[in-house]
Amino acid sequence: MSSILNQAPAPALPGKTSKTMKFAGGVVAISILYMAASAFGTAQNTVVFDGKFNDVVERASIQTLDQIEATSELHAREVVIQRGDNLSSLMARMGVSDEDAAEFLRSDSKASAIARQLVPGKAFSAKVTHAGELENLVFPLNGDRANALVIQRTPDGFDANIHALELERKTVLKSATIRHSLFGAADDAGIPDSIAVQLTDIFGGDIDFHRDLRRGDRFSVVYETISHQGKAVGTQRILAAEFINDGKPYRAFWYQTENSSGGGYYTETGQSVRKAFLRSPLEFSRITSGFSNARYHPVLRETRAHRGIDYGAPTGTRVKTTGDGVIDFAGVQGGYGKVVMVRHPGNRVTIYGHLSGFASGIRKGTRVSQGEIIGYVGATGIATGPHLHYEFRVDGTHRNPLTVALPDAAPLASSQLAAFKASAADLIGQIEAVRNVKVALLD
Repeated sequence: MSSILNQAPAPALPGKTSKTMKFAGGVVAISILYMAASAFGTAQNTVVFDGKFNDVVERASIQTLDQIEATSELHAREVVIQRGDNLSSLMARMGVSDEDAAEFLRSDSKASAIARQLVPGKAFSAKVTHAGELENLVFPLNGDRANALVIQRTPDGFDANIHALELERKTVLKSATIRHSLFGAADDAGIPDSIAVQLTDIFGGDIDFHRDLRRGDRFSVVYETISHQGKAVGTQRILAAEFINDGKPYRAFWYQTENSSGGGYYTETGQSVRKAFLRSPLEFSRITSGFSNARYHPVLRETRAHRGIDYGAPTGTRVKTTGDGVIDFAGVQGGYGKVVMVRHPGNRVTIYGHLSGFASGIRKGTRVSQGEIIGYVGATGIATGPHLHYEFRVDGTHRNPLTVALPDAAPLASSQLAAFKASAADLIGQIEAVRNVKVALLD
């Protein structure tokens, strides 16, 4: 990271407001703190709200890391999961060189949950001996319940148990300006990768994050973060977001009725932000070949129609279905190689070709939901390298996935509008506050 030219000011006192301009790598950043900076770690472009948003969950019944007797033989490690991490890379960053621990994490039915829940941005803690032996590990688990997986070395080996954690939920506001990429802007503003990915899901029906982003685009988010003993252990759902793309603003607010198990994102007027289809089946990549009636094929060495979009991405990149539907085919088919075909309402079909493999449970007849992982990028079939070939058909006719008109999801019922607007009113004020302060400084 580029060095900061000016020293940071003293932390803001509780109840006070501080505004700081920092110039790092050409990015202007602002921090507004509504509580003591020492109480919760903040990054630039951050507003942390306390008070009514605090929600202390069930009291901890475990022996946490800070309660374990500290000796000169143990080192505390705090690790934040990054994109592309696996068990091996995480153990290396923890300084663990312990084959017994590695085998336990892979084979134990409870401990193996770690490998399945490597969410970018999640933090966990461990204690490691000078010799690189794992002594203790506390890993927050995904889900609504405040649970953590606790792994402890014992005289007989390792033991894994799930315990309740005492968590504190806070609502955080952040904003960022895109200079080079979405994830780069998120990193500069201290926004977790998981929140950046949620942004692409929320606005994926309106913005093609592979080709529509512009230098100077801005976004602001309100999201929940969870801490344990003052340290962030994960992020939750985005509550509100604004994305200004090429001067055009898009807004989304989360709303869930009291007795429902799920919710959705809506505009200020109650229209669903969700489209029936996402514009792209990949979280982030680049287009290597567009929709064309005449394209020179590099393998077949002939000019022929290219009735889809090719997205270049590393082997193993996750591929998600762009809309709700039913798997019509999952297997190997000619030049497509390993391919998944999904049938959607309205006689629409999407096709995902050249896969390296299929996600668990993906087979003919399986019902899938928009955004669900169905396979992984590869180079099977007729392909010069790893990429995804994506097609969109309507009534059997190929359509350009980048330009085809996508139907909207259903809006909120009129009986729900009053409750939704009351819920969104405070979030609207927060989004405007952080965005307007940032714009004033940039101008």
